Amino acid sequence: MQNFQQNLEKLEAADTQVLGVSMDSTFSNAAWAEKIAVTFPLLSDWGGDVTRQYGLYNPKYKAARRVNYVIDKSGKVVEMQIDNDAVDPTKIVTFCERHKTKE
Repeated sequence: MQNFQQNLEKLEAADTQVLGVSMDSTFSNAAWAEKIAVTFPLLSDWGGDVTRQYGLYNPKYKAARRVNYVIDKSGKVVEMQIDNDAVDPTKIVTFCERHKTKE
């Protein structure tokens, strides 16, 4: 999340809204965001219903897998990174910047 925060200006300049989602409570998300100085919204999937519906629940760790989605304005997933690929936002930033210039 901190990597996305560091790239937030580039993403917003590329007409991209950044959201974080976790299975933690809204209170936990707020405390975490404050601790790591994240300014974009963190959403709560308390109970993990959405995480399971997307097939992202990892029963071994009892947590969601790390994933990044780019969803276009029509609601279509146009890019996805999962697990280790989702840690570094460089590819997502580049994708969003290129997508913006094509409009």
